[in-house]
Amino acid sequence: MPRQPDLPRKYTESLLRLHTFHFLGSCNEDSWTNSLKGKEGLTRLSDRIFTKETRRSMRAWLRECVELVDATEMPLLFHSIRGRFFHSERKRSHSRRLNNKKRRGWLFLVASAMVALMVFSWTTDFAASTAWALTEENLIFLEAWRVIDRAYVDKTFNGQSWFRYREDALRHEPMNSREETYAAIRKMLASLNDPYTRFLEPEKFQSLRSGTSGAVTGVGLEVGFDSSSGVLELVVVAPVVGGPAARAGVVPGDVILAIDGVNVEGMSLYEAAQRLQGPDHSLVELTLLDKGPKQFRTIQLRREKVTLNPVTWDSCDVSKDGDNFKLGYIRLSTFNQNSIRSLKDAIERLREIGVAAYVLDIRNNSGGLFPAAIDIAKMWLDKGVIVYISDSKGVRDIYESDGTGVVASTEPLAVLVNKGTASASEILAGALKDNRRAVILGEPTFGKGKIQSVFELSDGSGMAVTVARYKTPANIDIDKVGIPPDFPLPFSIPMDGEGFCKCLEETTVECNFSPKVLFTRP
Repeated sequence: MPRQPDLPRKYTESLLRLHTFHFLGSCNEDSWTNSLKGKEGLTRLSDRIFTKETRRSMRAWLRECVELVDATEMPLLFHSIRGRFFHSERKRSHSRRLNNKKRRGWLFLVASAMVALMVFSWTTDFAASTAWALTEENLIFLEAWRVIDRAYVDKTFNGQSWFRYREDALRHEPMNSREETYAAIRKMLASLNDPYTRFLEPEKFQSLRSGTSGAVTGVGLEVGFDSSSGVLELVVVAPVVGGPAARAGVVPGDVILAIDGVNVEGMSLYEAAQRLQGPDHSLVELTLLDKGPKQFRTIQLRREKVTLNPVTWDSCDVSKDGDNFKLGYIRLSTFNQNSIRSLKDAIERLREIGVAAYVLDIRNNSGGLFPAAIDIAKMWLDKGVIVYISDSKGVRDIYESDGTGVVASTEPLAVLVNKGTASASEILAGALKDNRRAVILGEPTFGKGKIQSVFELSDGSGMAVTVARYKTPANIDIDKVGIPPDFPLPFSIPMDGEGFCKCLEETTVECNFSPKVLFTRP
């Protein structure tokens, strides 16, 4: 039997690229090569010859590849194949070019007819079979899978084939109930080895959204870590005025030992916050070590909707080099939709009473909304880079201050940070440090150099997904390293305005220090 024309190389290279489409998981060179081994003694797709046997094998291979293709996407697949298969080859002699044109024309007609027939038949077959092949639970899982496929920053997916994972999960993971589907999604996200990419059940997803909007259903506590006693403790930074915790007598400095009987040792701030939040009117039990008499007590609090005020402020009367002046203390606890307006109001009100310098306290501020961090940085910077961003495609965005939104760009500024300062807080601290706008004091920050976006799934659940990495204006990647302070804080400084001012104003207290410490340049 005479040898048939070689399959054009551009044709085969295009076939190999088909697996880049999000709906084709098993279309690759190996899958077709393996289906033909032993039949023609060939091992490379580019060496295939266009025989009847090859056509039959290719038809079976493509049928397997479109097992999960939505019927509405088949025309796109057909046009992508037809548009990519046939291109001109390298220059050859005049007679060879004529023969090649005839050969390519013949191949185009045969291949186009074959693909058109396959598309027509597969569209009908698949449209009829998806109703029973994919359950509602499968579709929820696929929705989550596609979010990661399109948005996740690491396109190696922690060194695994993301398409193959989808196929294996649909075939082997039990998804007979919503709980099993959620478990399959959590297992999928765990394979990425990224603690910031996480799944949120509907109630937790709504709680997250309400938290960034300025209200949350919980007990009204701002919590953070404190190591001043030599042991890392989860402490109350501030109770929300009028909230359930404040009404029960919880005060700043109280140590939280357990939440609903679960020891908080080793628990992250996010985990602790999630346990404190919950459905409206539900109960939560806290085991506390009182700040004052060091006594243990257990209290029950009823959750309710609490409006979060991310900004508190106070003014201190201090003396420096014999001159008396007012110092403004501002505590920013989170970046939510209220943060920008509240911070601007605080600066303006402090300015009205004659404040000459500012201290911005972002200790134990674990982050929040990225746009809020950018806008707050612009309040303090009249010009300069704020942050560099790169996403999964390597696209580099530069966020800069151009003078719009400036509120206080000239007054002396000190920023207080610690190991609880993370994410959006680190973006702000890095921008102010690298532009030499502020002196940074405290401890090295947490070191979270990644940005997450929140995606809602069709059943009301959601996912927080790492979508980008960032670097400070000095082009420093702080992930897992943090931002080093210019100077350490001399003592454990309270995280409230009254306590902070007391350390500056009263020489007899243990935490007393000079204002010179705050504004000395490195």
